[in-house]
Amino acid sequence: MLNIDMRKIYNFYPLDPAPDAANLPSGGDLYYECTECQVIVNSVPHIKSACACGNLAGSGGKLDVKNPEQVRVVRGKLK
Repeated sequence: MLNIDMRKIYNFYPLDPAPDAANLPSGGDLYYECTECQVIVNSVPHIKSACACGNLAGSGGKLDVKNPEQVRVVRGKLK
């Protein structure tokens, strides 16, 4: 698993209004920021990805979220 700081590549902007934790959206330009460890993971990861605390983990286009209340949905734009 690669440890890449996504903030070096993208600018992130929170979705407004914030989506409901029970129904998190996903897409190519949407990312999830774990509010526990502040790591950002793509909402549709194609390589093995996880946050430091284990709240977000996935690969192959699927992401498992253990605690959706600790997730902030952000939109990423290349710098």
